This record gives sequence, C-alpha cells and structure tokens, in this order.
Amino acid sequence: MSSDFLRIEDVYKSYGERLILDNVDLVVRKGEFCNVVGPSGCGKSTLLRQVLGEETPDSGSITIAGKHVGNPDTQRGIVFQRYSLFPHLSVVDNVMTGPLLGLSWRERGKRKSAVRTEAMRYLDRMRLAEHADKAPHELSGGMQQRVAIAQSLIMKPSILMMDEPFGALDPDTREQMQVLLLELWEAEQMTIFFVTHDLEEAVYLGTRVLVLSQYYMDDRQVGAKRGAKIVADHQLPRAVSTTHAKHSPEFTKLVESIRREGFDPEGRKHVSAFNLSHPDAFRTLTAEEHRV
Repeated sequence: MSSDFLRIEDVYKSYGERLILDNVDLVVRKGEFCNVVGPSGCGKSTLLRQVLGEETPDSGSITIAGKHVGNPDTQRGIVFQRYSLFPHLSVVDNVMTGPLLGLSWRERGKRKSAVRTEAMRYLDRMRLAEHADKAPHELSGGMQQRVAIAQSLIMKPSILMMDEPFGALDPDTREQMQVLLLELWEAEQMTIFFVTHDLEEAVYLGTRVLVLSQYYMDDRQVGAKRGAKIVADHQLPRAVSTTHAKHSPEFTKLVESIRREGFDPEGRKHVSAFNLSHPDAFRTLTAEEHRV
C-alpha cells in the first residue's frame, strides 16, 4: 500500500526456546495513534523494541517510510515508564540535551540560544515553562514524564513510541496526561505507537487498538511452539478530548470485547476468526497455521 508508514510483516521473535512474536503482521498509516494491549508477557514491549531497533526479529521485515529499520535513531522517539531524565541537569537543560548532543563545542555555543528557545516552547506546551530551571527531583511524577515527552518531541521524530508511559502515575495525574497527549498528538500530527496494560486507556486514546495475545488456536500440531499474534485490530471512531466518553455504554462494551478477545484463555479463537476489522489489518498465515 502506498499509504504504509510502518509495516511489519511475517515477524518472529524468540528468546532462547521461547517463541514470543509469532508471524506478526501490521500496517500503520502516518499520523495514526495506535495502542497495543495484551496479557502480561505476551510481547507488547518486545514488539516495540523491534520497531525501535533495540532488537532485531528472528525473521520477517519491519519498514518505516519504506526503509528497513536499523539501530535506534532520532527518527524514532521513545518514552518509557521510568523517566529518562538526567538528575544533575535542570529541566530545560534536559530537554536541550538531544539537539546539542554530538555537536562540537563551537557549534554548541552558536546554537545553544536557539535550542533553549525551542526547548522553552515545548515546555510551555507541556505547561512546565515556570519550572524550567528546577531540578528533576523537584517535580512530581507527572511533571517529570511531561519533561521526558518534551525530550522526545524536540527531536521531531517521525514516530513516537511510548512503553507504559503513565503506568507509575496516580489515576488523576494519569488522566490529565492522557488528555495532554491527545492535545499534543492532534497539534503535532504525530504517529504514535503506545503500549499499555490499561484497557480503558487504550480505548480512550487515539485511533486504533491492537490486541496482541498468546490465547488463540490454529491448525499446527499439538506441542508446536506458539507465540503471540495480533488477534484483534479495532478502529476507534476518532480521538476524543473529554473524559466523559469513558462512561458511555459503547466505551464499556468495547473494553469488555477486547478483554474477551485477548485476555481470556477460555475465549480463544481460531486464527481464521480473528477480529481484524480495521481496514488496514492483514495477516499472512502459513499452511501449518491454517489448513484449508
């Protein structure tokens, strides 16, 4: 497809004897906000690391904008659950680190003022401008995570990956961060790949929910190695900014549907019956997986 931005095809990944990702296929368009959910240990973070380039698949291909992914670079931003801040630097200096890294002392001196101006613009967007000269330990957890997001955004990545970024926050702060992230996504028109264990968060944020799970059936022989596949791919109506949507019957129904599809071993479906309702969803099953 000409609209492909991120394309994952026939991807397998094992750790030792354990198969984690099992023939995973996915297409993401530029500007999409994709949320990945699944049971603990299913390989959500493993999939993210393949896209980031921290690890390579055993087989299969991953491309971004038509180019095979290599080692991590500035075009792939990342925000983890643990805040990636330098404790000895001020908030604004933390945000400035990326653009100044790798420059000579002379170039750094020439560009420092312009980079600081840009860093302050991002901190203002994060509602942190008044805290620019504080040390990270003087900020709350939610504020530190906003600094970490600013660190990534100032590098202008083509895709922003987030691995449980709000997992350590209290519920109220988490909800505030969700609203802020939606505002940033709409303003920056970013492509976001967001891993979370929270189903409400996944259904509230973005445009799409991908359910990665090891709970499914196929036609391979008993005892064959099996890993996780994308067992469901839901298109969300559109991004919403009000948290009242979380209390609607439609919202609750979708959360429960995802829970049954990916988290209930008793509700596992055959690979031929996966709920791949998103218009860009596809799968490439082997003859052993589905014997027609």
